Amino acid sequence: QVQLVESGGGLVQAGGSLRLSCAASGLTFVRYTMGWFRQDPGKEREFVAAIIGSSYNRYYADSVKGRFTISRDNAKNTVYLQMNSLTPEDTAVYYCAADLRSTLIQRNEYGYWGRGTQVTVSS
Repeated sequence: QVQLVESGGGLVQAGGSLRLSCAASGLTFVRYTMGWFRQDPGKEREFVAAIIGSSYNRYYADSVKGRFTISRDNAKNTVYLQMNSLTPEDTAVYYCAADLRSTLIQRNEYGYWGRGTQVTVSS
């Protein structure tokens, strides 16, 4: 079955950086759109970034443009989220998601989800 396992979260000071990884298994990775979402307690899950499997086209939420970079290594079945210039507002659980549909992008309807990794940014 499809499994998505996130790693790389942690505690960082404002202005710092983290790189999240999501290792995928049980799917033909190159065919899948991969997305990153985040959720703070009491808030709705929100889109962060997405990358299309075949075209490598990338999409970002306005709140992270210029600070976050999504990338993928199809040989390693892994998607990454490089997060720079972090602020306390970036504190959330970050989830990796996968879906065959390339049109989903920021829609919260991906078919497969990881369990998430906590990112905490202190001021």
